Amino acid sequence: MLEAMRTEDFTFDLPEHLIAQVPAEPRDSARLMVLRLTTREIEHRAVRDLPGLLTPGDLLVVNDTRVMAARLFGRRADTGGAVEALLVRPFTDVRWEVLFRPAKRALPGRRFVFDTDAGELSATVATREGDTVALDFDRPFDQATVGSVPLPPYIQGYHGDPERYQTVYSREARSAAAPTAGLHFTSDLLDRLAERGIDRAALTLEVGPGTFKPVTVDDPREHQLHAEHISIPPGTAEAIARAISGDRRVVAVGTTVVRTLEHVALERGQAEPYEGWTSLRILPGDEFRVVDVLMTNFHLPRSTLLMLVCAFGGTEFVLGAYNEAVREGYRFYSFGDAMLLLP
Repeated sequence: MLEAMRTEDFTFDLPEHLIAQVPAEPRDSARLMVLRLTTREIEHRAVRDLPGLLTPGDLLVVNDTRVMAARLFGRRADTGGAVEALLVRPFTDVRWEVLFRPAKRALPGRRFVFDTDAGELSATVATREGDTVALDFDRPFDQATVGSVPLPPYIQGYHGDPERYQTVYSREARSAAAPTAGLHFTSDLLDRLAERGIDRAALTLEVGPGTFKPVTVDDPREHQLHAEHISIPPGTAEAIARAISGDRRVVAVGTTVVRTLEHVALERGQAEPYEGWTSLRILPGDEFRVVDVLMTNFHLPRSTLLMLVCAFGGTEFVLGAYNEAVREGYRFYSFGDAMLLLP
């Protein structure tokens, strides 16, 4: 049974200077707060220490999605007024769901022109609901390269390598945002994990911008998550099944991996090959059927991501750790430091 809870229970005070504006260099030099869930102890380490914190035989599961070059800048065809569109997902090869700014300009039937690396793209508004718009473009385009890689709005003025907002193991460009826990891994760190006897498997959750939106309703159980496409390939399902049958731990790199694995286990009773959609919301009191260990970044207050971490580690312990992270000067959000929750 779910605990009684309110959205305001998942808040904390964060000084603005702790919101990371640039990534750590190298990636695995980021700090790592380790939460021991059984003893309620906290350790302060670095991501490069991960091989020694995990156990040989552990299975590391990552989200191999890649961020689309999805931010388009354009103008109204009739007045020239500036607009911005963030590609979220395709409905067809020319109709896309987008987040549109300013949304009030996206009236059905109105035409816009976007300047892209592939030349000008014209689009007409098909429908609008809030700031989510369906645009009909005048031709198909390469979703991986048409625009610029979108950074979260709290990162201002970053002009570094856009690859720093991609994981080193990313594959298909299908996401509107990065699975940020994976940003800390380097090829060398992955090699050291393998040498330690820690296996790795990949799945895909195509991250949508709705995942990161703060919950605005008083009762988080009334909040609806935007559906995101997920895929577990046969090899990954087999690796997870072997780990579980061998009493080895499944280590989820990021909340997107948790939501994918737990959605499939909830629907099918176990991890198995899967292709479909999830809008799974995990709150304190929910059961975890697959994931034993969680590595994740520090998340926004009142977000479903923070609620998921509280569900995994205990609300009081996790929020206490967040307050300690603030006192210790940890860097928060997408380019920030990480947390490892161990049994």
